[in-house]
Amino acid sequence: MLRGEFPDAGEQSHEELLAAYSTVLAETVETVGIEEIVAETDLDQATVTAFADSDIGDRTLDEAVSVLATHPNRPDADALQAEAQDILLMGMTTAVIDVESLASGIDDELEPKEIQQKIEGRYPITLAEYALLHSYIEGEKR
Repeated sequence: MLRGEFPDAGEQSHEELLAAYSTVLAETVETVGIEEIVAETDLDQATVTAFADSDIGDRTLDEAVSVLATHPNRPDADALQAEAQDILLMGMTTAVIDVESLASGIDDELEPKEIQQKIEGRYPITLAEYALLHSYIEGEKR
């Protein structure tokens, strides 16, 4: 989700990668504080608490970048969102895979059209889905 922070994404299962995302997000909540994140974002306390408790699988990438953007050493949410999408799009280009082969590679857990819409940001993507795609794409780049 952040360039350079998960260099071994292709060597991890999507569950392990999701756990790594969870660690980064929980650390951000701990550093910034639940109340501060709620005040700075459109997120409610229950959502921010879910990030603090590492209950992130059903949380969206939009929510995650909102949390990350509250950290003083990180770019704003729009830049983080663009970077996250770019990681998947550029990874697909480097691995020379299209959405059909990506869908097949993840055992059709998502349809090709759905993958395309989620990667392009036209439809919300959960962090579990992002980890699934990120792990597979990075694994194919080798």
